[in-house]
Amino acid sequence: MGAHQATGARAIGSTTVTWDQTVLLALIGLAVVCLALLIAVLSLRASATRSRAEVGALRERLEQLAERDAAPPPAAAPVAAPVEFVITDLGRAREPEPTPVSLDGPAFADVVLKETVVKAAALAHGVRRGLAPATRNRIRFEMKQEVRRSRKLRRADLKAAQRDLHARQRAALAEEAAS
Repeated sequence: MGAHQATGARAIGSTTVTWDQTVLLALIGLAVVCLALLIAVLSLRASATRSRAEVGALRERLEQLAERDAAPPPAAAPVAAPVEFVITDLGRAREPEPTPVSLDGPAFADVVLKETVVKAAALAHGVRRGLAPATRNRIRFEMKQEVRRSRKLRRADLKAAQRDLHARQRAALAEEAAS
């Protein structure tokens, strides 16, 4: 049933792996591991080279800033006292524009993702806190209190207006009776 009788009782659906095949599989696996390690080492070397270049550029920038700060201000250009509401810097030496930080693709994606996650977490926290039962109860209580206060104020205004109207009517009747 299923297997040929000629192949023997051991053969159900495939042949057994021989010693040569086992060694070959092990060598292929070892070659794959070596290739992966080689790729990892090369990428680490490339990132180390980039890091060294960035450190060198930062070191040069730091030296330039240190030289600029150490140099005395030019005596030829008189420096006026800063005026409080001046919006231009005409006559002053302009500072060089800071160079923007350049990020590679994965670093940029990481920054954007982290910022998005932080904003989403802050929003979720605010919504969770705003919809908490204690907050809803406090808001409901304050709304009821405000409605009661406004009704009371409206009633007081109505009574004052009615008193004023009655006083005017009495004054008009008294004036009419006096005439």
